[in-house]
Amino acid sequence: MNTPHGPGSFVAHTGTDVYGPGKVIGVDGVHRRVRFVHFVATVRACDLRAASAREAKEVQEWLRAKKRRYGGEW
Repeated sequence: MNTPHGPGSFVAHTGTDVYGPGKVIGVDGVHRRVRFVHFVATVRACDLRAASAREAKEVQEWLRAKKRRYGGEW
């Protein structure tokens, strides 16, 4: 079965841009655990869309900055 928005996928919410883009860090059935730029949330997969190239780049840059500043795995 093909799981949409699997771990490592860059995504954005379909209904609002308040969350900003994010990266899927976990899958639990129909839910995705997403590290958005300002917080982590659990969102239904059907409420997510693939991030645009610009959005994915934004998240990647944010993650690199956090890793440089704090170390560890973001």
